[in-house]
Amino acid sequence: MGKSISVLGSTGSIGRQTLDVVRANEDIQVAGLAAGKNVEYMAAQVRQFHPKVACLWDEDAARELKVRVADTDTRVVCGMEGLIETATLAETDTVVTAVVGMIGLRPTFAAIDAGKDIALANKETIVTAGPLIMERAREKGVRILPVDSEHSAIFQCLNGEDRGKISRILLTASGGPFRGMTREQMENITVAQALRHPNWAMGHKITIDSSTMVNKGLEAIEARWLFGVEMDQIEVVVQPESVIHSMVEFADGSVIAQLGVTDMRLPIHYALHYPERVSFNCGRLDFKKLGTLHFEAPDPENFRGLALAYEAGRTGGTMTTVFNAANEWAVGCFLNGRLRYLEIVDVIEDAMRAHQVKEAPSLDTILETEKETYAYIESRW
Repeated sequence: MGKSISVLGSTGSIGRQTLDVVRANEDIQVAGLAAGKNVEYMAAQVRQFHPKVACLWDEDAARELKVRVADTDTRVVCGMEGLIETATLAETDTVVTAVVGMIGLRPTFAAIDAGKDIALANKETIVTAGPLIMERAREKGVRILPVDSEHSAIFQCLNGEDRGKISRILLTASGGPFRGMTREQMENITVAQALRHPNWAMGHKITIDSSTMVNKGLEAIEARWLFGVEMDQIEVVVQPESVIHSMVEFADGSVIAQLGVTDMRLPIHYALHYPERVSFNCGRLDFKKLGTLHFEAPDPENFRGLALAYEAGRTGGTMTTVFNAANEWAVGCFLNGRLRYLEIVDVIEDAMRAHQVKEAPSLDTILETEKETYAYIESRW
């Protein structure tokens, strides 16, 4: 019997690649689709995949979609209520959480409560509410299956291993388009320059986050909760070719690495078929052509976002929410021309320095902290 999925963020980069995987696998059906306001993309997806429910966050866009697909059996919903409905459909086995930002929190919790496995691509959920998410998943017997290439790599390296014997997680990073540059050299970076990632094709926000190395900091916090380690057991290693997706060092000194081509469909495919490995027609590594792999230490002085992420991760409580929310706000403002490139990290540091940490926050406290962070930054910047 095939698997049935709901895809939250279906018109974005990860969502579209998830549907590529569905096209290549007759054993996967689509029960629900959700996105922001892209009527054109969503209408086409509805006609191809025939979901029971399609959700657009924007009410006007949902109204237009309803007219566009009126001749289909798909029911159109909108807003947070619609997002949660899409995540909790009775027909759905696995929810792919590929929305960007903390908007993914409530539907992810709802999906877990409904007993759905989570194919996790919305890192902000774990960054801000890691302890709550992991505890709720354990209570409900739900699997959290990482979709990020690095976390999928770590997950694969840990297959059959005792997680209590992890010595270090070696989280690899490409270094982004500005690897080796100083802050002075990055003073006048443009949006177009920051969106040119050397190895990966990704959405705008994650591409900017990769360029500042804030993304690697978010991934380190995420790894802490996903794999039950401390922040200081996670070491970032720059691997410019992006061939090694991450590694795990064990108590005996052995290191297991996961390698593959730079294609996000691979970790998506793995998560949707876990624990099986199913044949997939994508690129293969040619080690003879590859020749050499390089490794470097990250540069925390010129890429201060990484150091701030570690500080937030060690502090815990609501500080990770402040780090994440400040970054979301700042990246949005950089993309629309309101902030300069180096000010992204300045905004994050300002918000963190002003914050009074709340320990062991509830979901409501986390969401309130996000609002407070936005209000503070708006008053300052």
